[in-house]
Amino acid sequence: MRLAKHLAHCGVASRRACETLVAEGRVTLAGRVVRDPARDVSADAEVAVDGRPVQGFEQAVVYALHKPVGVLSTASDPHGRATVVELVPGERRRLYPVGRLDMDSSGLILLSNDGPLAHALTHPSFEVRKTYEARVGGGRVSERSLRTLREGVRLEDGRTAPARVERLGEGRLRITIHEGRNRQVRRMLDAVGHPVLELRRVAFGPLRLDGLAEGAHRRLGEAEVAALRAAAGGSRAAAGRSGSAGGRSGSAGGRSGSAGGGPGGPLWENRARERSGPPPARPAGRDHRPAKRGR
Repeated sequence: MRLAKHLAHCGVASRRACETLVAEGRVTLAGRVVRDPARDVSADAEVAVDGRPVQGFEQAVVYALHKPVGVLSTASDPHGRATVVELVPGERRRLYPVGRLDMDSSGLILLSNDGPLAHALTHPSFEVRKTYEARVGGGRVSERSLRTLREGVRLEDGRTAPARVERLGEGRLRITIHEGRNRQVRRMLDAVGHPVLELRRVAFGPLRLDGLAEGAHRRLGEAEVAALRAAAGGSRAAAGRSGSAGGRSGSAGGRSGSAGGGPGGPLWENRARERSGPPPARPAGRDHRPAKRGR
């Protein structure tokens, strides 16, 4: 296994951050500094970071979190602002957000120490869908604007892939994308003359936000993690680690931009069924509310 991947699997940091640690000469292998993040190492290699031995592989874990507005989607902040990781205070493993939600947005975000799964869920080549509900300005959203969103919007960094869009009411839309560019939904809606007033992510792959209170979190069960791997391409996403631990699965409910299922039913659907429209998705389920922050 490559050194940077080994470090990420041991919970040191994200794979990209581990590559930086290695390049900076802060990692040693059997007492010698190694600067090549692609160096092959065994699972029992004597690896240290900043002189501290790295422990063995951590058990992979994934949490669903309902991020409030004003909380940063990062593991830490040098300015002392609230972060999503702080909302899971009882977890000793080093967690990292899977993808991002900007500070002004709320909704479902995943936290995990599983680097390969996080990569598969966020890289656009795996086409994992994320669904958002937006309240927009600019008056009634015309059919022309809806068609533009569905066919692709020209942005400064290129044309977007087609999105699934539906009206929820006056000035309210549900939009599903799979690319995940920086502030993509906000920029798409700005481009068609409807700036976002509120934005909330309600689904990530087969998981839905249903039943998870704002600021609360829940550890995903094995079946739910398997569903995430399937949504990200199955064998490719499973190339990392397995064995995420328990948590109760919720019942099926609502619509989302990707597949899912209820207890006892299929956890994901094949591509042919996806073309017929978004089937029901697994809700995020029961939650644990964090203690109030003293600020």
